[in-house]
Amino acid sequence: MEVRLIYPTILCGGSGTRLWPLSRKSYPKQFVPLLGEETLFQASARRLTGAGYAAPVVLTNSDFRFIVTEQLAAVGIDPGAILIEPEGRNTAPAVLAAALHLHAIDAEAVLLVAPSDHAIPDAAAFQAAVQRGLAAVDQGQIVTFGITPTRPETGYGYLELAHAPEASEAPVALTRFVEKPDLARAEEMVAAGSFLWNAGIFLFRAADMIAAFEAHAPEVLAPVRAALAGAQTDLGFLRLAPEPWGLAPEISLDYAVMERAANLSAVPFSGAWSDLGGWDAVRAAGPEDATGTVTSGAATAIDCTASLLRSESEGLELVGIGLDNIIAVATNDAVLVADMSRAQDVKKAVEALKARKAPQAVQFPKDHRPWGWFETLALADRFQVKRIVVHPGAALSLQSHHHRSEHWIVVQGTAKVTVDETVQLVTENQSVYVPLGAIHRMENPGKVPMVLIEVQTGSYLGEDDIIRYDDVYARGQGAKG
Repeated sequence: MEVRLIYPTILCGGSGTRLWPLSRKSYPKQFVPLLGEETLFQASARRLTGAGYAAPVVLTNSDFRFIVTEQLAAVGIDPGAILIEPEGRNTAPAVLAAALHLHAIDAEAVLLVAPSDHAIPDAAAFQAAVQRGLAAVDQGQIVTFGITPTRPETGYGYLELAHAPEASEAPVALTRFVEKPDLARAEEMVAAGSFLWNAGIFLFRAADMIAAFEAHAPEVLAPVRAALAGAQTDLGFLRLAPEPWGLAPEISLDYAVMERAANLSAVPFSGAWSDLGGWDAVRAAGPEDATGTVTSGAATAIDCTASLLRSESEGLELVGIGLDNIIAVATNDAVLVADMSRAQDVKKAVEALKARKAPQAVQFPKDHRPWGWFETLALADRFQVKRIVVHPGAALSLQSHHHRSEHWIVVQGTAKVTVDETVQLVTENQSVYVPLGAIHRMENPGKVPMVLIEVQTGSYLGEDDIIRYDDVYARGQGAKG
């Protein structure tokens, strides 16, 4: 069979809450190293590279665009295109935008669409499954991938096949999609042998997916086409036009097309897979000790069984004694303790915190920016202390503040500092004062990260107290940092 060039298309605009406090709206789970050193997004991108694969296309939102490029660069992957969604409209508009974009480049383009937050340890086995799906794609089929069930799971949707999969795991005609079942129904489906877990991964020709939208969801096609036609290039990103994009229905690919189309096949996959949809799934994927307990970071388990203990903060020791079936996750600013059986209820905690307007509901302690990141070390009335890390060669915007002055102390590397008309190099153990109203900027001219401590004093210390005069990242006046 002729080797086809596959265009990986990675969806990473989501902001799940079931892995709070580690996953939050400002920094969701796909960008977090949940399993090992790499993030889920980096592992997903690596899984979709190699011979026969084009550079990945990534769909994300404006808040994550620089995180995407930074994390891809860290693992040596150069993206083909990064499409910026003006707002989240679920997966159908996102997948269609990628199909239209790639079809304009290559009329025979084959897309492999995958979430960025799943764990599939055996990349070679997954790529072999993709190759098995290409024969069906060449026949005009839209292929989805199903996981061979290992238990009656109520947390996943299912795919019903025309017949039980063969040992070769060749594509099988897909009969219908099944919503998340109750336990009794899940047990029946697993016993039947003709059901797979729905992995939400798709393989198809761009032309076939566009035709499917024309036939089954034309109300999505028109606004997405207009958003792509009006897209603007910005620092290497392709920003979809916000006005027509906002008119697209907020609908999943399954509901818009897959549940209505007739040309569907499923490829069974028997390798290890998890959507890491809760802390119980993270425990199941982690290296357990003899008692079924998983620890991470500065965490110690004493006489614990079937539990998960994670410390996500430097210098914070988490100790569990005599715990059974317990989740305990500690970060700088929040601690979660829950029974493992209530893992899916973590999102209720996030809603409760939102109702109290607690910043921990959505804001991660480290605030990521195009130039690096910062975290607040101390905050009180009229003063704030931050640790700021600036990437090599990066620069903050030229800016001033109405309500605060700043004192910068370099503790690692060298900073190039501009304060009004004065430009100077500030090295370790040196400091500089930025008066209220002064026009200033900091840059890292070196080849290692630059770290400084910033002390702010003033009547208002919010991140929106910025007048921006120049910014290499083309952010508007309302942007932060």
